[in-house]
Amino acid sequence: MNATLIRNHNERVQPNDTVFFLGDFCFTNTKGGKDGEGALDKAEHYIRQLNGRFVFIKGNHDHNNSLKTCINGMSITLGGKDIYLTHRPQDYNSKFKLNFVGHVHELWKTKKLKKGVLLVNVGCDVNFFKPININEILKTVQDYENGRIDEHGKLKV
Repeated sequence: MNATLIRNHNERVQPNDTVFFLGDFCFTNTKGGKDGEGALDKAEHYIRQLNGRFVFIKGNHDHNNSLKTCINGMSITLGGKDIYLTHRPQDYNSKFKLNFVGHVHELWKTKKLKKGVLLVNVGCDVNFFKPININEILKTVQDYENGRIDEHGKLKV
């Protein structure tokens, strides 16, 4: 699995690209944890193999993987849009119409909240286990807002 994720990443990301990683970069088992759950490798082992310059948002599994990120959420302006980035959907920022999140795996791709806030799941589970760029994300947002796809990213017929 890790080899496939690394290959998929490097096929899409150039060495000087900026990558915002929205949590749970790698999962390291805790002492006394479940057998076979997590890896022994530290975060640096994977970072050395991946193209790009990373900005890591802290995920709920990042407390034990040597990543040491202290960013819980942040705002960016990209593609002409003000966007809030965080790991868990419940930590969204209502001051931003667009919030990019991870954490929910394949449960949904887009979710509309009250007051016009849109959550976009940018995790690899809903994006063919590949990183997704801002243009692809904004196309998903546009398709969702125009009623062409449902919350799972499936075309409506």
